[in-house]
Amino acid sequence: MSTTFIHREQTTNAPSVGARGWIALAVLMLPVLLVSVDNTVLAFALPSISSSMGPTGAQQLWIVDIYPLVLAGLLVSMGSMGDRFGRRRLLLIGATGFAAVSVLAAYAPTPEALIAARAVLGFFGAMIMPPTLSLIRNIFLDANQRRLAIAVWAACFAAGGALGPIVGGFLLEHFWWGSVFLLAVVVLIPLLILAPIFVPESKDPNPGPVDPTSILLSLVALAPIVYAVKNLAHGGPLGQTVIPAVVGVVASILFVRRQLQRDIPMLDVRLFRLPTFSGAVAVNLLSVFSLVGFLFFTSQHLQLVVGLSPMQAGVALLPGLALTVAVGLAVVPLVRHVKPWIVVVIALSMSSLGYLTVLAFVSPTSTTAIVVAFALLGAGIGAAETISNDMIVSSVAPEKAGAASAVSETAYELGAVLGTAVLGSILMAAYRAHLTVPAGVDDAAASLAAETLGGAHHVATGLPAAEGSALLDSAHAAFDTGVVFTSGIGAVLMVVSAGVAYATLRPRA
Repeated sequence: MSTTFIHREQTTNAPSVGARGWIALAVLMLPVLLVSVDNTVLAFALPSISSSMGPTGAQQLWIVDIYPLVLAGLLVSMGSMGDRFGRRRLLLIGATGFAAVSVLAAYAPTPEALIAARAVLGFFGAMIMPPTLSLIRNIFLDANQRRLAIAVWAACFAAGGALGPIVGGFLLEHFWWGSVFLLAVVVLIPLLILAPIFVPESKDPNPGPVDPTSILLSLVALAPIVYAVKNLAHGGPLGQTVIPAVVGVVASILFVRRQLQRDIPMLDVRLFRLPTFSGAVAVNLLSVFSLVGFLFFTSQHLQLVVGLSPMQAGVALLPGLALTVAVGLAVVPLVRHVKPWIVVVIALSMSSLGYLTVLAFVSPTSTTAIVVAFALLGAGIGAAETISNDMIVSSVAPEKAGAASAVSETAYELGAVLGTAVLGSILMAAYRAHLTVPAGVDDAAASLAAETLGGAHHVATGLPAAEGSALLDSAHAAFDTGVVFTSGIGAVLMVVSAGVAYATLRPRA
């Protein structure tokens, strides 16, 4: 019998937690909501930041990209540090630093200062997320309670991503761009007060020696790969894609070899030999890939094609958000009667229907199709994420939960980066291929219009009415052509995800 099912059976008859444990869960949801909101809210603040600071195009990219670069590179190391020095302690240190640096980011006087603040936020953000899931693993030892707690965790993570546009729209309509950073202070102060009271400390009683080489290799393995993907998506020089990718792959190989050679590794890479563990990680990555890629084109379609405000676009996605949360919680009692792998396969197949809905019904005036599609996609991913995260954290002993949780978080982060980079690149390539710029528009303006849909809107405002209308009609049609093409790829990807789940998540003798 595999390690996965040994741990699951051991925790089934474990003692249940009382009200104090559920209060601890509520406290732990504060940083989860914050980090997931932060993943999407900054995109809405970029226009305000641009008009206030006047950053170059490269600086705008770094303002967005530096945070996930640092975060992804440090997640595994920080998960291991939590196992060693205390998960609650690491969470409190990360929350304190994140809140303090958020104030600096809110009042950053220059683009360079904002980029530096975002890098430091990535450092402290890496301390926040892995402890939340590993603390849940150690608080909820009973399998049924743990699965429900993880469903709440996954629901909050999904809710935060969808709430980002709503929160961002509200703040930017009433305050300046720095308010999106000050949101962290409002959320994290209650955490710093309540966590020492309600959240119990936990750590690995036999952590082994600190391994600086493994920490360095994990950073050098992940950060360059994330950078290479983002550079490729932005159409950067080929050398700036290939060289970091090679560095990341070589460092990954060296990291794995070192972990296999050590008696007490920082991350037990042998876990990936377990089909259930590796399959659940793959489901996590592909699910987030699809969800973030969907939100990338949905937000632009609703705002720039249909003409909704950021707030209205966010509200249009609320039904899907509610269904994501509801289904994620509903699968907890369901898997007592239906095998978990069956639920995951059905859920991912349902998500493919979301992309197929867009493929069949999207148009320059379609809001209903997007709302229905997001509901189908979100419901499927909500169910799949609940079960896959439970499989990841329950496949290791509680004292090693931090490192396993960090693997789950890394899959989330890589999925988010790849979703925007890959699907976004395909979408924009189709957009550029189908855009027709009216005659008489100068080369610089035509180039800007072809770069993004937002650029086309900007150029259209400076053209005569007839030419501006013609450019926008062509841009909207070209963008939705890219949406259709991208949705077809997304549907295929969800079917592949269901196949991966079928092949790996079924229990073995």
